[in-house]
Amino acid sequence: MLKRKIHISWLIAVCCIGIFIGIFLAKFNYFLFASSIACLIISIVIILIVFWRKYIYLIPLLIIGGFLFGLWRGSISQNELSQYNSLYGKVITIEGSVKDDIDIGSANQIVIRLNNIKMGKKSLSGSLWITATEADIKRGDKLTISGNLAKGFGNFSGVMYLAVVNKITHPKPGDVARAVRDWFADAIRRVIPEPEASLGIGYLVGQRRSLPIDLSDALKLAGLTHIIVASGYNLTVLVRLTRRLFIKISKYASALAAVSMIIIFMAIAGVSPSMSRAGLITSLSLAAWYYGRKFHPLILLSVAIAVTVLIDPSYAWGDLGWQLSFAAFAGVMIIAPLSQRYFFGDKKPGTIGQILGETVSAQIVTAPIIIVSFGQLSNVAIISNLLVLPFVPLAMLLTFIAGVGSLILPTAIFIALPATWLLGYSVKVTEYLAGLPWVTSTVNLSWLGVTICYVVIIGACLYMWRVTKYNLRDTNLVE
Repeated sequence: MLKRKIHISWLIAVCCIGIFIGIFLAKFNYFLFASSIACLIISIVIILIVFWRKYIYLIPLLIIGGFLFGLWRGSISQNELSQYNSLYGKVITIEGSVKDDIDIGSANQIVIRLNNIKMGKKSLSGSLWITATEADIKRGDKLTISGNLAKGFGNFSGVMYLAVVNKITHPKPGDVARAVRDWFADAIRRVIPEPEASLGIGYLVGQRRSLPIDLSDALKLAGLTHIIVASGYNLTVLVRLTRRLFIKISKYASALAAVSMIIIFMAIAGVSPSMSRAGLITSLSLAAWYYGRKFHPLILLSVAIAVTVLIDPSYAWGDLGWQLSFAAFAGVMIIAPLSQRYFFGDKKPGTIGQILGETVSAQIVTAPIIIVSFGQLSNVAIISNLLVLPFVPLAMLLTFIAGVGSLILPTAIFIALPATWLLGYSVKVTEYLAGLPWVTSTVNLSWLGVTICYVVIIGACLYMWRVTKYNLRDTNLVE
């Protein structure tokens, strides 16, 4: 059995797992030779040998090869980030680009995520988390900022609290996709009142940072934040709709239109960690559908993890959005179909049953990470998703129609009435559930507890798979 050959797709998945482990451990910087060319060459040679022979007994060697490659990539990034060590605790002046839409923090402060950082003529890697007083700052703007640099958290290399914004430059033409998004959002706001307008824009393009603070907090309490974050759900809805509309013309036209939708949506929403995952997995799923192939979710998951951390190793070192995005994907693509087959057999569940199954599955997989990060868990998430989620695709369509109608007839509020009513329903449900006294529970969980939770989840998946014999290759995100 050990001399049997294994399919190339599973070899790629194993190698990707090794790459992730290597990048993750590079954070601790214990390996002096890791950033050397020798480490890179050794890793490539090992990987090529295993891919050439393809024997099962070579899998441990493949993991080592992937590990060394990931260790090399992560160590290179760690060496670049070490430039910040001498700057912590000092007041510095830097230049950089605004990476994402700004957030509104406490005391009317704004939160800026800055990348492409320069200090004088010296370029610095990574991104910074900065708070400042209110200013007219948008994604893509160039800033000159002064402040005291402190050690960062998550995937941020450093933090500046109450920084002074010395200069704001609005590049021309700047972030065109953001400008188009804001132009269309303004059209929607002309015909749909707040907070319904901001919720509809959040559904359509994942712009959650324009939401009123009260509604944003209510969505968090109700476990509905994922539907107004630029992530896999928004993108999947749009790609599925586009593919089904254009398949009437041809398969090629359908695939081309869906790819265009992915590119446009990512440009408009911004390339956040969750958006990177969503774009990559949706693109791979679309390619598999077009060529009549099937991706096993575990292979798709492994490849997406490795590619995203190779592009930005800091995702593996504490980016909560990245972690939750992949956890939710695993729930929807692995646990949901297994549990539905286990409980319903060959009979496919209806729309409500499918939404309920996917929601519960995503909640199960993300719950340990949410609890250990925030110390609380929403008790109404399943109910709120069941009441709101089925209407999100229709709300997205009606909001889009309202925006187009506003551009043609700016005073024609009647065009937006269906969107206003449906969005109003979502707002009322969210606010009601968020206002319940038992909406959340405080839970304490250690990392050991998290590990035990995931061992139990994996064990349950293996059990359902053995009982049902369900082929996970039959699930595709874009169909």
